[in-house]
Amino acid sequence: MMRQAVSQSINLLEINHLKMYFPVLKGFWQRPVGMLKAVDDVSLNICQGETLGLVGESGCGKTTVGRCIARAYDPTGGEILFRDDNEQTVNLATMQKKELKPYRRQIRMIFQDPYSSLNPRMTVLRLVGAPLEVQGIAKGRELEDRVAILLKQVGLRPEYMRRYPHAFSGGQRQRIGIARALALNPRLLICDEAVSALDVSVQAQILNLLKDLQAEFGLTFLFISHDLSVVDYLANRVAVMYVGRLVELAQTKKLYQTPRHPYTEALLSAVPKPDPRRRERGKRILLKGDVADPANPPSGCFFHPRCQYTQSICSHETPPLRDIGGGHFVACHLAEQLSLRGALSSLENLVINS
Repeated sequence: MMRQAVSQSINLLEINHLKMYFPVLKGFWQRPVGMLKAVDDVSLNICQGETLGLVGESGCGKTTVGRCIARAYDPTGGEILFRDDNEQTVNLATMQKKELKPYRRQIRMIFQDPYSSLNPRMTVLRLVGAPLEVQGIAKGRELEDRVAILLKQVGLRPEYMRRYPHAFSGGQRQRIGIARALALNPRLLICDEAVSALDVSVQAQILNLLKDLQAEFGLTFLFISHDLSVVDYLANRVAVMYVGRLVELAQTKKLYQTPRHPYTEALLSAVPKPDPRRRERGKRILLKGDVADPANPPSGCFFHPRCQYTQSICSHETPPLRDIGGGHFVACHLAEQLSLRGALSSLENLVINS
């Protein structure tokens, strides 16, 4: 499974104007009365060998973006351009299900809940080996040998392959999920809240495992999370979503130290501060009101009803996502005027080494 790490200047994935709408059904006959815009005109890229963190509140659409990339959902519109093993660029968004089979080997998902994502009636051998069997890659003794190697790579003993998921802890189950995701030698791993269901000490072990696997196999990660301290440790760049749209995208250090969108500032203010002496330097920003309804969003900037800096332009004109320099993208009319508070540079102290 060895793959050389590649320069992070090459796009592995490019998303252009991605949209994912779900019908809002009402009444006895369940007739559509509107559209819920879970993802609305999202554009971003992921470079080969990097980790892109995708953050935001629950319901902002970040998981939907991941599932559209994996084609668990059929996108309503937009492009999902993927650079395959032959260095050819293909549009996954318009492919039929039969055409997607070879690309499902290259794009795999690690799910949030290691308790519900593993079939309790299947042994580890069958769970990890299933992708190899479905793709017709291995069976019999060869399958067992491959599963044994995969279990070793994620820190589990090969003799565990005859056991069932109930015999493992949460961290061990997540390692099984990672082994299953690695089985087909993927190029892109979509980690959907991959550590949020685990204890803090176990989270650190899994994060370090992911970093080691990335360095060894040249993997590319889309890391979806609501925990900004975890994203700070793992990601090269961070994209922030709010009500189905991207509001900010930048290098991790730049975004954490000098955010340009008020929503990002509010998210960063909620990051725990491990040093008690620094906790009073920046109090948490409590946003007023509720998250906008993606089926009936406000006019102009979707964040303006909750923003403490809002001006008249914000309520009637939608801000485009624009580059304000150095690859820092932001969707805010006032980005150059505001002086926003970032997170403390001591976020590294939050990392617990395994």
